Amino acid sequence: MESLKNEFTYYKEHQSDLVAKYKGKFIVIKDQEVKGVYDSEIEAYQDASQKYALGTFLIQVVEEGEGSYSQSFYSRVSV
Repeated sequence: MESLKNEFTYYKEHQSDLVAKYKGKFIVIKDQEVKGVYDSEIEAYQDASQKYALGTFLIQVVEEGEGSYSQSFYSRVSV
């Protein structure tokens, strides 16, 4: 799960820039890069899961503050 940690670190380090561009949207982050921008989490998941292996990308809602990433996330990937 190190790659997801890296993707989340990327989000936190670039949060203010991402909020300026994508506030209120859901983004897919893979390889420390925004790979897609979506209006819903379901749309982001459906598109990203067709392109990338599960467990290799992060779907993140783009909002200001820590509240945007203080959520529970569920995965079918087992550790």
